[in-house]
Amino acid sequence: MMGNKYSVSRRTLMTGTALIASALPFAGVAADSPELAPDLSGVSILITGTSSGFGRLGAEYYARLGATVFASMRNTPRSEAAELTNLAANENLDIRVLEIDVLSDEQVQAGIDQVLAATGGTLDVLINNAGIGITGPVEVQDLEATKLAFDTNVFGCQRMARAVLPAMREAGRGLIVPISSQIGRLVVPGGGHYPATKFALEAMSEQMAYELAAFGVDVSIIEPGGYPTKIWVNRNRYTGALKDRTPTETINAYGPLAAGMGQEDGSGRSTDPMDVPRAIARLIAQPPGTRALRTAVHPAYRPQESVNAATAKAQLAFLGETRFGPAIKSVLNR
Repeated sequence: MMGNKYSVSRRTLMTGTALIASALPFAGVAADSPELAPDLSGVSILITGTSSGFGRLGAEYYARLGATVFASMRNTPRSEAAELTNLAANENLDIRVLEIDVLSDEQVQAGIDQVLAATGGTLDVLINNAGIGITGPVEVQDLEATKLAFDTNVFGCQRMARAVLPAMREAGRGLIVPISSQIGRLVVPGGGHYPATKFALEAMSEQMAYELAAFGVDVSIIEPGGYPTKIWVNRNRYTGALKDRTPTETINAYGPLAAGMGQEDGSGRSTDPMDVPRAIARLIAQPPGTRALRTAVHPAYRPQESVNAATAKAQLAFLGETRFGPAIKSVLNR
């Protein structure tokens, strides 16, 4: 049955060498002007990790564009939830704050049930934004840190996707937006398991994009560069605790790679974090089946784009003429 679905392409496909050469599964995005913002009236959006950073900025931005936003965060009640609720009331925005800890199967399912009850059983967009970073050499990453990083950045996204996909498949439409990173495609020494988790998220999301194309559900990965958000403060908390429980001789062995663990502040970055919500809003507004698989977001520095282009070419050469070809081509030829 899956083979029959994939035998009919959702859009006209190019073939052969021309297709491989022209396939661009990403779009580079720089800062752009707010007047280009699309109308998101009538769109329902669920975002994880809205207490700060891209999640919080996005919740406000999409609501101001007319969307109904379900802004989830963990450990409610908390001041960030109250602030967002008050802002929505003062500006007459349709933002509904709810509790979801992406580490909890029960909270994920309860949160999705709450959203679907409010929307009549449908959800247009899931933005898998919740994530953490724990830096330091790989040897320093004990199993506590390793499990937490993967549970949040990978398994949490999987929990959320599995919870929303039945409704999206039933409706024949939907969009899942995983928030990855430049170092979901490139590696920085001393980055802990952050690159590993984002590499995993990229692979999982790309596979989902191929598998869901036949159902009318898009998966479009966002790859931000460095932005001055609260992630640096949160990262220091986790990284500092890891450093404290790591033997001193191990820390000393790695010199500068480990010496600054828990002391990064994200300073020196003047980029506008609103670049990311703006890029996502544009994706949401695009017609289904036309959204790029990957969108690199930074005003000037997007080194992963060459990797994205090379892997697209390799993927098409690998499976483009097999039974998986129509689905893969329908995703990469956008």
